Amino acid sequence: MKPHSQPRLRVRVSSRAESAIRSGHPWVYGDSIREVNRDGKSGELAVIYDRRDAFLALGLYDPGSPIRVRVLVAGKPTAIDNAFWKSRVETSLLARVNRVGENTDGYRLIHGESDRFPGLVVDRYASTLVLKIYSRAWLPFLPFIRDALVELIQPKVIVLRMSRNSSNPEAQEIGATDVTTPLSALGSGGFLLFGELAEHRVIFLESGLQFEAEVVHGQKTGFFLDQRENRRRVESLSAGRRVVNTFSYSGGFSVYAARGGATQVTDVDINPHALEAGGRNFARNTPLFRLGCSRTSIRADVFEWFQGGGSSEPYDLIVVDPPSMAKREAEREDAVRAYGRLAAGAICRLAGRGILVSASCSAHVSQDEFFQSVLSACAASRRKFREIERTTHPPDHPSGFAEAAYLKCIYVAFD
Repeated sequence: MKPHSQPRLRVRVSSRAESAIRSGHPWVYGDSIREVNRDGKSGELAVIYDRRDAFLALGLYDPGSPIRVRVLVAGKPTAIDNAFWKSRVETSLLARVNRVGENTDGYRLIHGESDRFPGLVVDRYASTLVLKIYSRAWLPFLPFIRDALVELIQPKVIVLRMSRNSSNPEAQEIGATDVTTPLSALGSGGFLLFGELAEHRVIFLESGLQFEAEVVHGQKTGFFLDQRENRRRVESLSAGRRVVNTFSYSGGFSVYAARGGATQVTDVDINPHALEAGGRNFARNTPLFRLGCSRTSIRADVFEWFQGGGSSEPYDLIVVDPPSMAKREAEREDAVRAYGRLAAGAICRLAGRGILVSASCSAHVSQDEFFQSVLSACAASRRKFREIERTTHPPDHPSGFAEAAYLKCIYVAFD
């Protein structure tokens, strides 16, 4: 399968990049490339050769990205055809069999580089799939991914989402791949790959609870599926507690807490649409709550709210799960300090025998840096505390190389 008819694109890289590729790293940065035989176009298959002019790897070329080549195969030449894509998709699906728990039809099917789909993810929400690409280089190959998903999963709908850093193409460019109908009335870079989308809010099950995923306009692919295991853990800790869920988005932690026996849940988020979604998710699951749990929503900047901008009411369990604080390496140190401030603010709102649940999704902040920032805030509070648990990635979000390890969460109990 050759998306372009020009002579094969040949790339040679630095010795350091060679070593990284041999060790399984899926990215080749632009500054690692020593030689290219011609100007390459986005979506071309680039063949990488080593210093002895032997085949090293094959990947997707993206001249507009700092990640110039996203490696598909390494070590041995492989035909990139229909059978290749079907096999890759099938392998990802098999890796998730019996891994996400019962009564759950919302989970990640393909997790980018860690499933050997560099720059592409697919999430399942019941019978709707959302495919999100982080590089324009995937555009020529969308028909093959779509066909494999339709054959193996038989979804009713497949929605394509484009990341901001992939420089959303025009509808005409997407349409040229002969696989999509532009969702022109919806905006936000959403396109229809397969089926008909009757409603943007797709209802799915997670651990027997019903949630909505806003599959066209929502963050990520419409829901934060990667926090499923932590939501389950919060449910097990919530009986008889007053729970506050900061950066609540659509209220997932709150719904689990309510089913776990929380007496009160409070969602805090600066986005009114997120709070409204949280209210809908709470309402649709009310029959499953063991006790008469009440819900309150507060629209506020969480940093300011912790500093006293709102009620001084103490809580028994506080979840702090902010969006990424470091989009790039230059923001790492500020992010580490911000995590410490959030932890300190939460601790001040914790009642006796309270529990802090603090999470980070910033890949540029290491696990050690994040956990230390939270524990330093705990120590500075002069309250007695003990660490309960640390968690990382759920089974459907594997981290196959260092840069993929973004998610971390720590549970701390106070006297």
